[in-house]
Amino acid sequence: MLTPVQLTYGPMFIGVMFNIMLYGVMITQTYLYFNMYKDDRVWIKVFVLVLLFCDTLNTAFDIALLYEPLINKFGESEALGLATWMFATDPAMTAIIAALVQLFFAWRVNVLTSNRLIVGFIVVCAITQLCGGLGCSIAIGIIPQFSEFRKFQVVGIIWLVGAALADLLITTALVWYLRKHKSGILATDDLVNKIIRLTVQTGLITSLFAVMSLVLYLAVEAGWDFIFNMPLAKLYTNSLMSTLNSRRIWTATTNGSDTVGHSGPASGANVKIFRSDEDRRRSAGLSGRIVIGVESHQMTDFSDMKDSDHHYAPSAMTFVRPDEKTLSPVVEEV
Repeated sequence: MLTPVQLTYGPMFIGVMFNIMLYGVMITQTYLYFNMYKDDRVWIKVFVLVLLFCDTLNTAFDIALLYEPLINKFGESEALGLATWMFATDPAMTAIIAALVQLFFAWRVNVLTSNRLIVGFIVVCAITQLCGGLGCSIAIGIIPQFSEFRKFQVVGIIWLVGAALADLLITTALVWYLRKHKSGILATDDLVNKIIRLTVQTGLITSLFAVMSLVLYLAVEAGWDFIFNMPLAKLYTNSLMSTLNSRRIWTATTNGSDTVGHSGPASGANVKIFRSDEDRRRSAGLSGRIVIGVESHQMTDFSDMKDSDHHYAPSAMTFVRPDEKTLSPVVEEV
């Protein structure tokens, strides 16, 4: 039979190991981002660095919260039953990181849909989970005994339910918008489907971990919820970085095409698909190519875009003749 110490520090150790592994993935994604998207706006780069800094602090505190009772206070049974101040930082850091990522995606939803009601719900959920996470940290400081953690379960529920709801709202809003703006052209719809799959995968994994952590926290007295709670901060930052870094993956060709390139001054997101004559006649009856702006709203402010032949509106799909003059938009510009 497992001892109380094993039931607490065993799951905690597993969760911290996942946290450290995902931190390595975050470092790799950050390195790739700064190498691939050197022309992104400064505030995006600063935002990524802030997330990396918060992730680094979170990882350091998580390692320290194990080192203190298991190494520095080895043999002191009382120390194993108390949460240190370093443990109390975990809910706060996770909530802060989650809020930053969720607010970024809320901005993204606002740029795409201009639906202030949905954006408002996302912001409210993000702020609610932030307050819940900070409340959990304060409660741990007041009641540091692991055996007494159920006394502030209301705050924990607010934190994790708010986080899960925000993630689900973001995923639903983005998927709804993308499905609504399918063009009916096979090549472009394939790209949209890939973006939808990535959106669902990155949004649902954070929701799933938050829900699993909450269920185990409420249903089991042991600390099994730590397995899902400790890596949660890294899942948020990695989901954001995978979205930013995937912009150059949306490059595809159709039958008869042999050239694929990028357009736009800084986004790195617009993909040009050169179609054969037969494909062009089937899809639109026009000669030339299709320029697809894939999620370039993330990187480009509309006020900075000029009415030139090589600047295209984000999330817009436009038929273009070989002379680069725009004929007519297929998808409504954002």
